[in-house]
Amino acid sequence: MSDAALAAIDDVLDRGGDVDDVLRGVVDALVAHGDCSWAGILFAEDDELVLGPHAGDADPGLRVQLPVVYDGARVAELVVDGCDNHAFLEQVAGRIATHCLVGWDTAGEPWVP
Repeated sequence: MSDAALAAIDDVLDRGGDVDDVLRGVVDALVAHGDCSWAGILFAEDDELVLGPHAGDADPGLRVQLPVVYDGARVAELVVDGCDNHAFLEQVAGRIATHCLVGWDTAGEPWVP
């Protein structure tokens, strides 16, 4: 499961494009290939988490939530229902970190995911 899902996610990330489209592709891949019934990304905005791209059918009873960290700061949370492979999900969170800087203060420095 995780090899095919990681390959699908890497393919989405390698294609690049608009950050929202890339993250939509990632959550779609988690549902299609990662044994998740639902996947979403919560963006850290100030002291709140705001739902961004998501896919699938939610089942909160099977929810796992992991921080997405960039440069030591939590920039988002990866949330999935139905998949409890933490090692796999940590790899996904690491791969999407730069794409989750939407709304994050870069102090005027340009960034490319």
